[in-house]
Amino acid sequence: MIDTPRAGSRPAASDDGPHRQLDQRASPELWGRLVAEVFALPGTEEGRSQVSPISSRAVFLVDLLTERDPRTSLAPGRRLEPAHLHGVDDTSVHLCLPAERGQELTRLGWAEPHQYADFGTEFMVYGPRSPDEVRTVLSVIEESIAFARGV
Repeated sequence: MIDTPRAGSRPAASDDGPHRQLDQRASPELWGRLVAEVFALPGTEEGRSQVSPISSRAVFLVDLLTERDPRTSLAPGRRLEPAHLHGVDDTSVHLCLPAERGQELTRLGWAEPHQYADFGTEFMVYGPRSPDEVRTVLSVIEESIAFARGV
């Protein structure tokens, strides 16, 4: 679990929909690496996001189709979608985390609250700028999956 600040300033983010990262994006290589590592996580499968533009990749869980709590899904009432990765023209990640943890990551400079949050558990995590940041963002996605599972 990360507890160190993100280096540098925050990237610019859109103030209108869809909520997206406007600069400091991951390179195509780093973004591809993150996508590959996310969908290599046990029990995950890639799908089309139910709530994000078509270029986004939903993280679905093969053994948990419905949410245990609507605060754990970006698409409450549909198939459980604890996270989705935006396309290479954005490279940020939307995901659900316990509100306190998301607020901590916001303070540390890794995330910001989702501008269309329903529950205060929806956050945008910035795209990775280095191999170390790929590991960091992956660990936050793993936290989101654990939150969805209730562990």
